[in-house]
Amino acid sequence: MPVLVLAPDVIAKIAAGEVVERPASVIKELVENSLDAGSTNIEVHIKDAGKELIHIKDDGCGIAKDDLEQIFQRHATSKISNMEDLEKLASMGFRGEALYSVAAVSDIILRSKTPVIPAKAGIQKSGSPIKTFGNDNSAWEIHLQGGKRLDLKPTALSAQGTEIKITQLFYNTPARRKFLKSTTAEMQQIVNVFLPYALLYPQKRFVLTHGERSLIDLKPAFSAIDRIADALNLESKDFIETTQEFVELNSRVRMVLSNINVQRPRRDLQFIFVNNRPVESKNLSFNLNDIYRLILPPGVYPAFLLDIQIDPSEVDVNIHPTKREVRIRQEARLVSFVRHLTEYTLMQQGQAKTLSADEDKAAPMHQRSAPGAWPTNSITSPEQIVFNPMSSPNSESSIESHFLPTEKLGGHTIGDNFDTRPALGRSSHWQTSETSLFKNADNMQDKFARARYIGSFIHKYLIFETDQSMFLVDQHAAQERIMFEKFENQINAGTIEIQHLLTPILLKLTPAEHIAWEESAQQLKTVGIETTAFDDDTIAIQTQPILLKNIENALRVLLSGDDIARCDRTTIARRACKASIVSGDRLDVSQAAYQRNQLLACKDPFTCPHGRPTVVELKESFLDKQFLRI
Repeated sequence: MPVLVLAPDVIAKIAAGEVVERPASVIKELVENSLDAGSTNIEVHIKDAGKELIHIKDDGCGIAKDDLEQIFQRHATSKISNMEDLEKLASMGFRGEALYSVAAVSDIILRSKTPVIPAKAGIQKSGSPIKTFGNDNSAWEIHLQGGKRLDLKPTALSAQGTEIKITQLFYNTPARRKFLKSTTAEMQQIVNVFLPYALLYPQKRFVLTHGERSLIDLKPAFSAIDRIADALNLESKDFIETTQEFVELNSRVRMVLSNINVQRPRRDLQFIFVNNRPVESKNLSFNLNDIYRLILPPGVYPAFLLDIQIDPSEVDVNIHPTKREVRIRQEARLVSFVRHLTEYTLMQQGQAKTLSADEDKAAPMHQRSAPGAWPTNSITSPEQIVFNPMSSPNSESSIESHFLPTEKLGGHTIGDNFDTRPALGRSSHWQTSETSLFKNADNMQDKFARARYIGSFIHKYLIFETDQSMFLVDQHAAQERIMFEKFENQINAGTIEIQHLLTPILLKLTPAEHIAWEESAQQLKTVGIETTAFDDDTIAIQTQPILLKNIENALRVLLSGDDIARCDRTTIARRACKASIVSGDRLDVSQAAYQRNQLLACKDPFTCPHGRPTVVELKESFLDKQFLRI
């Protein structure tokens, strides 16, 4: 094919695809423009998750008429003028692509008013006063559709600032519009984009409405902690703020850290900023969460806000059109500094776990063992059994008395030597022939059923032995498989065992969680979780499936991520069980045997619902090789 130069309208749509992925992308770019304009009040009003209307108003410096004619051209920007400006960038926007890209795929009307120029007094030579007037025509409106200007005219605005209305988003790129997600999912994305800016600028007012409903209305706050507590529906007493200069990198680090009383099942309340820009940093995120492992139980995550101000010459923000990624020249040193500051702050100012009255009433229910879990007989020793062979001659028979009937299921023995792969069932992603998949199924399950429990390692892995093999069981993954299959069977049969709570559990939701709950309350009820609205920010949990051990975590996971209202029953069961199982429980001999028997009764006992192995076999030949015996 001959090489062709693309038409301007095609180029515009391609460029728009890099910047404007969904309504949330539009809101991100426009909010950043408002902040760059010095706005103190930012309002965003949307309809149909932005697909019908995105309307943003601010009280910034406004845009002059001459600039209105330029700003919708590609790479038109007031933020930089030459290459050197990239090394001292202080604004959020700088590419000059946002308005150009939005206009290329929508119908957009922009109205803006600049400050009125005061009238100048004076006297003519004749002695009569000079008749001069202020700049009454300081408000102008421009209208574009598909990147083409339709009108530019004076308009009336009551106050200084800018107002933008965007309709028919993606009207000329139907493929992009077709792949937008549900209203709930798109609204969650919008909230997740809008919220970080509201947290970073507590002194400004932020408003977000959807249709006739107010989702976020944050008035100026006295401190970052007050703003975070208001925005996320948390307690201000559960946060610590610290600021520290890092002279060697010419930087300043400000952190707002949650204490032990904030425990989330996901990393959904963690915000990182570099020079006022929300960014994603796996390195910083990992290190902060790693420090929190010192004070939080496994499987839960903190909330935090990390604000890094650093010399712009040390940062490269020109990596991706969305500007979500940055490169820091001496990142390793900065990460080390942040890590030590986090640890010091939490150790010096952290608080003890507190229990509210509502949690206290609900505690006995949470602490009970669910049907299908291991027996609740108490552990005789405060220390976990670790490599403690059962010396009693009757110990083998006592374990066998707990056995449940097992099915003949797919599985295989792992090689002649040690293999880190699990004993596989049908759902495993490992490549294996159909013959090998079933040839040793009975052998694998029979060996595991006969295995003798000899102890555990770090409250995580159970150890069983047979004549020539040792089995390591991930107790968390095993319990997740057990609970998942039981819960899924109950959902499919329509016979979910539920617990009616005498005292409802009150759960405060973030704005994104509340959007998901409004859409999925009926779906949750069909799986045994009945909830009602308690107030604007809180729901009351009235019932819960007996099988779920931690209903608060399970519900938060269900309300985050993909649209729960559109999930199938298997997905719901998988997500609920993942959040409900807590690793690190201490199991005694009978409990370990009971879990093993329940695992063997599963359809797919050797992988968890997410594909991880539940059981790994180490053969004698593998150990002999490690010790150079063969």
